[in-house]
Amino acid sequence: MLENIFKGIFDTDLTSVISVTDFLLCLGFSLMLGLILAFAYMYRTRYTKSFVVTLALLPAVVCIVIMMVNGNVGAGVAVAGAFSLVRFRSVPGTAKEICTLFLAMGTGLITGMGYLGFATLFTLIMCIIFFIYNRLDFGTKNNAATYKTLTIVIADDLDYTGVFDDIFSTYTKSFELIRVKSTNLGSMFKLTYNITMRDINKEKEMIDKLRCRNGNLEISVSKQDTSMSEL
Repeated sequence: MLENIFKGIFDTDLTSVISVTDFLLCLGFSLMLGLILAFAYMYRTRYTKSFVVTLALLPAVVCIVIMMVNGNVGAGVAVAGAFSLVRFRSVPGTAKEICTLFLAMGTGLITGMGYLGFATLFTLIMCIIFFIYNRLDFGTKNNAATYKTLTIVIADDLDYTGVFDDIFSTYTKSFELIRVKSTNLGSMFKLTYNITMRDINKEKEMIDKLRCRNGNLEISVSKQDTSMSEL
C-alpha cells in the first residue's frame, strides 16, 4: 500500500521504482553532508545566513533531482539545462562561494546516484582540505598587503600625466592611473592609482616624496578592493 502511494503515475512494469527507505536514506545523508559542508564553509569565512542555509540544503535538492532522473538520459539532459539557467540575482558571488556551491552539488550528485560511502568520503576529504587552506590563509598572506589604492590631490596647474612615474618606478612593481576627478570647484584634481608595492615597509617613504611633489596636499592609501575581480 505504501509503495503504491509513492509510485509515479507514468511508471510502468519496466520502470525501476525507488523504495521509500532508500529515498529517506539518501535524503538524510544529503542533509547531513550539506550541514557538514556549511559548517566547513563557516570556519574563518565571512558568510550570510541565507548562503549557509542554501549550502546546507543544496546537496539534498540535487540528490532528489538525480534520483528522480533515475537513468533517463533525456531527463538528465533537461536537468542539466535547467541547472545551467539558474542565476543568483543577489550580489555577485566570490570564487570561494561558487566553488563551495559546486562541492555541494557534487555531493548531492554522488548521493543521488546511491554511492553514500563515496559521498561521505568526498565530503570529509574536501572539508579537511577546506580547513587546512583556511587555516594557512592559502594564497592571501604573501601578497595581499602589497596591493594598494593610492589617492593623490594635486593643483589644477600641475600636469598629472606621468608626474609621479619616477617615484612609482622606484617604490612599486606596477602602477595604473584608474581615475581622474576634478574637485574643489575645479581648482584641484584627485588622482586614483592602483599600485603594487615593492616593499610595504617603505610606504611612508614613498608618501613623503609624493607630498613634496604635490605640494603637501591630501594623499590617502588604502587596501585595494579586489572583490569585483576575484573570479
